[in-house]
Amino acid sequence: MKIGRREFDTEHHTYIMGILNITPDSFSDGGKYTGLDAALFRTKEMLEQGMDILDIGGESTRPGYQQVSWEEEAERVLPVIEAVRERFDVPISLDTCKSQVAREGIRAGADLINDIWGLKGDPQMGPAIAKAGVSCVLMHNRREAVYEDLVKNVAEDLKETVALAREANIHKEKIILDPGIGFGKTREQNLQMLCALESLKELGFPVLLGASRKSVIGLTLDLPVGERLEGTLVTTVFAVLKGCAFVRVHDIRENVRAVKMAEAILEAGNVSE
Repeated sequence: MKIGRREFDTEHHTYIMGILNITPDSFSDGGKYTGLDAALFRTKEMLEQGMDILDIGGESTRPGYQQVSWEEEAERVLPVIEAVRERFDVPISLDTCKSQVAREGIRAGADLINDIWGLKGDPQMGPAIAKAGVSCVLMHNRREAVYEDLVKNVAEDLKETVALAREANIHKEKIILDPGIGFGKTREQNLQMLCALESLKELGFPVLLGASRKSVIGLTLDLPVGERLEGTLVTTVFAVLKGCAFVRVHDIRENVRAVKMAEAILEAGNVSE
């Protein structure tokens, strides 16, 4: 698929999406990159370490997060999008669930909209994405972690999201699906979903995994946010083994190496067969 000016081989490689939170309250790096100079320095650093896509977010989505107006969110992200577009050749993803922010972000230079509500939070999001012709990551989410059959229900919910996308005339080749680790799921359900990632590929779209430093890792290993790198790398290796096309992560260099090693092992296995 094509995102911005870059082609991505989503069938044979797992790409790295780097996280850049322009927020004071994100669970892992809130407040670190709210200044433009800091944001640009971090972007350059992540590119040098092997990042393939930059994901810019202006509103925290951690549990219990404080919602901000679309105007405030736009005020945070637009200068960064414009500055990154001017200085770096990298596809830009905008992490937002507000159609007003999406439209302004696309005008500023965003190539992809990353929506944590999978078009179900704002009825104007689908049309905004379709009209601009940009790509999108559509994530699974629920208000409550109640399921009859987790994997089956997640797939059903994502089918509803895809239907909304098609109704809005978003082209099939522009859609990426995300199982929503850490959203509307318990620790046990998150682990179960991580183990069943390949089931989402059956829906016929590239899959993105976003598990970096999340609570499922902290609760499983009993570790604070700053000590969840090893757990994150395990989820990244699972993403490679299960055929995910993208991983959304904080620690670029280490995850690039994990992907490279996992892919080398898979490639050697394919040769021996």
